[in-house]
Amino acid sequence: MNDRITFQKADYERDVSLVYRWMQEEHVIPFWHLNMPFAKFEAHFQKAITDPHQTLYIGFINDVPMSYWESYWVKGDIIEHHYGNVPYDQGIHLLIGEKTFLGKGLALPLLKAMVRMQFETPETKKVIAEPDIRNKKMIHIFEKSGFRPIKPVALPDKTGLLMFCERERFFKKEKKDELTEQTN
Repeated sequence: MNDRITFQKADYERDVSLVYRWMQEEHVIPFWHLNMPFAKFEAHFQKAITDPHQTLYIGFINDVPMSYWESYWVKGDIIEHHYGNVPYDQGIHLLIGEKTFLGKGLALPLLKAMVRMQFETPETKKVIAEPDIRNKKMIHIFEKSGFRPIKPVALPDKTGLLMFCERERFFKKEKKDELTEQTN
């Protein structure tokens, strides 16, 4: 892939309308459940962006904003009660908001780039995800990124599939994938 992937911390003023628009997309609604009146979403986004246990990002392809990310610490999140976590475990939520970027094979390189960024915290040995158990496409992308399924978990807004991506496994898989690309 020759496209340039970058992430920028979300800014309330700049990004609230953009993320709201993405939350109204038919491919996003079933998994995020944030298709609400704008005033209610503004309050939700303000709370999320000021929550100290997570950092929100806008993902860009070649300087075009097209995805939304929540990188969070497992400690302090509802998922912390569903497995034996340790300090510095991180989690991830994501969506591709712009329809023109769907089906182009971008979710995998985007996810790998974000997980690589999460592993820049040296103490982080594990990144977790809990995609909606019905979202087979996203579960497949997580698996291709080095995540492995652990167990279904009942969360307030969904039944998720708890998935783990350990640091060593991620970088080993990334190296193997690079070697495969070079020989093809």
